[in-house]
Amino acid sequence: MIKFLTPFEKISKSKRTIILLGWIVILILFWVIGTSGEKHLFPNPQQVFKGFSELYNEGLVVHIFNSLKLCFLSIFLATVISLLFAYSWPIPLLKPVAEFVTKFRFLPFTGLSFYITLVVHDARNMQIWIMVIFLTTFLTTSLISVVKDIPQEEFDHAKTLKCNRFEVLWQVIVLGRLDYVIDVIRQNLAITWMMLVTIESIVVASGGLGFLIKNSDKFMNHGRIIALQIIILTIGLLLDWFINYLRRAIFRYSKI
Repeated sequence: MIKFLTPFEKISKSKRTIILLGWIVILILFWVIGTSGEKHLFPNPQQVFKGFSELYNEGLVVHIFNSLKLCFLSIFLATVISLLFAYSWPIPLLKPVAEFVTKFRFLPFTGLSFYITLVVHDARNMQIWIMVIFLTTFLTTSLISVVKDIPQEEFDHAKTLKCNRFEVLWQVIVLGRLDYVIDVIRQNLAITWMMLVTIESIVVASGGLGFLIKNSDKFMNHGRIIALQIIILTIGLLLDWFINYLRRAIFRYSKI
C-alpha cells in the first residue's frame, strides 16, 4: 500500500488496473449513495438508464453517426488546410500568412457563425465550415510548433546528402514528421468532439448529439443529459485510443 502512495514508484500493469477499478467502484458507490435520498441534484442510476433507453428509441444510433460524420469531415478538411499553411511556413513570402491564421484562434466562433450564415445556407454545410475554420487555427498553430521543434541537425544532415531546399522541406518536414501530424490530430480531436456538440446545439436542423442534448435540456430531463454525457465521453475516449493505436501501428519507431 505504501508503494501506491510513493511518488514516481513504478508498479505493474495489473496493479494499475486494480487501482483504476478501485476508483471506478468508489465513484459508482458515491453516485448510488449520493442519489439515494428523495431530494438530489444529480440523477440516480435508474434515471440515467431510463435516459439511455429513451435515447435509443428516439434514434440515438443515427444521431451518433451524424455527429461522427460531421467530426471526421471537419477534421479532414481542417487538417488538409492546416498542413498547407504549416508546410508553407518556412517559405518567407508565405510565412506571415500562416502566422496570421494562428492568431484567429482567439476569436469566438459565435460571431464567426453569423458571417458564415450569410454565405452558407444549408445547416450541415454551415456546421462543417464553422468547425473547419475554428479547427484550422488550432491545428495550424500546433503543426507550426512541430516544424519549429525540428532539430537543426536534421536539416544539416539532409543538406549533406545533397538535397536542395524543396527536398529538405519534403524529406525532413513532410515525410519526417508524419507521426507527429497524427499525434497533433489526436490531441485536437478532443477539441473537435467538444465543440462539435456545441455547434450542433446551435444549428439543430441536421440533428446529432448536440441536438439531443439541447432537446433534453429544454425539457429538463437530467437523466438523458447525463446519459448523453457518458456516451459523448465514451466515444471521445475510443476515438483518442484508436488514433493513438493507429499512430503506433504505422510508425513503430515513434514508441521509442
